[in-house]
Amino acid sequence: MTPRQLHAFVAVAQTLSFARACERLHMSQPALSLAIRSLEDSLGGRLLSRTTRQVQLTPEGAALLPQALQLLADWDNVRERSRQQFTLRRGHVTIAAMPSFAGNVLPKILQEFRGRFPNIEISVHDVIHEDVVRMVATGRVELGFGFEPDGANQLRFEPLFTDRFVAIVPPQSPLAEARSITWAQLLDNNFIALQRPSTVRSLLEASLAERNMELRVGVECHQLVTIGQFVASSLGVSAVPHLCEKQMIALGARSVPLSRPSIRKAVGLITRTDQQLSTAAEAIRQAMVAAT
Repeated sequence: MTPRQLHAFVAVAQTLSFARACERLHMSQPALSLAIRSLEDSLGGRLLSRTTRQVQLTPEGAALLPQALQLLADWDNVRERSRQQFTLRRGHVTIAAMPSFAGNVLPKILQEFRGRFPNIEISVHDVIHEDVVRMVATGRVELGFGFEPDGANQLRFEPLFTDRFVAIVPPQSPLAEARSITWAQLLDNNFIALQRPSTVRSLLEASLAERNMELRVGVECHQLVTIGQFVASSLGVSAVPHLCEKQMIALGARSVPLSRPSIRKAVGLITRTDQQLSTAAEAIRQAMVAAT
């Protein structure tokens, strides 16, 4: 059955007149008769009893009519929902983002996006970078925001900006008054780091090893927020992406530019190479690219 055939049948069944059904559907009578005959052939029996004076429904036609009406209503609903998704009048997007990105970059972007498309539902998973990559790779989310993944052939990375690491020190530390400090100065203090296999931890260790420097860790934890709290409580010092600077300051720590070496890492959009983005997800991607 096709929607065209069902529309033809419903029009005749409701008017009990081929002439009036033709007027309703703006079809010629031969075309209408062909649509009804094709429907009957596909179902294997007569739906209408037609004489020179009147048209009547057969028992099978009477049974089909309410089902045909429901099918056409469902068809229209599906078509309208799809049209709304393509025109961004409705839809749903799932995103995974590093906490530093989710808390410092996403809010403004999503606020502007929601102002333009208020009926698009957005789910944000603020998770560590490793989980961002995993959720995109397994298809749990459409968009991921994080560092460039290593060796992930099935993933596409679109850089948005380059972030640099800054030193985070206690407010009472002499380093807090410095205009800039070196890694050698920072590592003379008790260092607080994220636990392995954190991408941030691995990046710092690899970058320092290239310069024959060792990241000696005194305290480990799982969350950047905890690092900020520990530093603010004078448990030690740390280094975090510049994205986290405002958050660290809000927790009571001080941020100081860090050099020798200056460690930087591209931050961007992660998607699957074999998956086309939905219209809503593509709109968010474009908004992100435009804003950064």
